[in-house]
Amino acid sequence: MPAGLTSEQVWEVIGKHNFGVLGMVTAKGEARTVGIVYILDERRLYIGTWTEMWKVRHVAQNPSVSLTIPIHKHVPLMPWIKVPAATITFCGRADVLAALDVPRTLLEKLYHGVAEDREKMAHYSLIEVTPEKEFLTYGIGVSLLEMRDPLKARKRVPVGA
Repeated sequence: MPAGLTSEQVWEVIGKHNFGVLGMVTAKGEARTVGIVYILDERRLYIGTWTEMWKVRHVAQNPSVSLTIPIHKHVPLMPWIKVPAATITFCGRADVLAALDVPRTLLEKLYHGVAEDREKMAHYSLIEVTPEKEFLTYGIGVSLLEMRDPLKARKRVPVGA
């Protein structure tokens, strides 16, 4: 990736991964994070979960969230050298959707064969996260050596349309 990182390039990296850390706030104003697995569909991230989970309750009460996607790095041929992960972080709006109310194609991407079982799907929800404003990246589109220099490693990239 060139030094002038674009939103298209960031979206491409997001689409190649599936794990992130979702940040939210409880009704009592306490910060919480949770590791999640997501899929990307039309510039929205979808997280599948049981409807009874606490993250569904927190997001429903306060739809302002943050999401950080770690991208693991390593030195070729020297896996014992520890390298910090690159990251993509953004703020966004989250909406809780009943699994039975979303398009079947989306359920298939998230749940595969289980999506056919309407009885099971009745107990699931999706958290739809729409990124807002800009991505804050660290180590995306730069070499491992450049990651040592925060001025080169950090970028702010508009989310884009």
